[in-house]
Amino acid sequence: MVVLHYTAMQSAEEALERLCSPEHEVSAHYLIGAGGTVWQLVREADRAWHAGQGAWGRVRDVNSRSIGIELDNRGRGSFAVAQMEALERLLAGILARWNIPPERVIGHQDMAPERKQDPGRHFPWPRLARKGLAVWPEGRAAKGRFLDCARAFGYPDSDPGLLLAAFRARFRPMAAGRLCEEDRRVMAELAARFPVDGGTGRG
Repeated sequence: MVVLHYTAMQSAEEALERLCSPEHEVSAHYLIGAGGTVWQLVREADRAWHAGQGAWGRVRDVNSRSIGIELDNRGRGSFAVAQMEALERLLAGILARWNIPPERVIGHQDMAPERKQDPGRHFPWPRLARKGLAVWPEGRAAKGRFLDCARAFGYPDSDPGLLLAAFRARFRPMAAGRLCEEDRRVMAELAARFPVDGGTGRG
């Protein structure tokens, strides 16, 4: 799979220093600056320490099953056009090389709702979905229990409130308040269209 992050740091250069410093014990395969510069820090076939504790479907050691991409963004605003264009080119190549389906492109918050908030509610997931690089609900009628459908889609067992926040940050960024029928419908559609094992045991 691919896990997307934001750096939450002052600059790409500061993030680059952190990601290349052994004492901080954090790394990623790629870092993309706001201007579109792409740094490769770890070979795609090697394990990077970008995901930490969390899960997606049956995968518990996400670091060993994923490629991590850090985006130079403080987490409080939109992502630059040049940065998104660079991400799209990079993602297209990664998905082709590793035969990764678009539903396996997730955010850090998706796999770790209790710890993380990146890439956040400002990240343009619909833009990636339009290019076949991620998934997005289409408004199809669907029914199911929210937590059951969340697990079927891939979300880990988490505090229900934090899981709802993670889901909304990605799929319903303007929503607020208690769990509602539209939350249930969207999650049920995602679970029906993109079950985490895809019927293949992929997990």
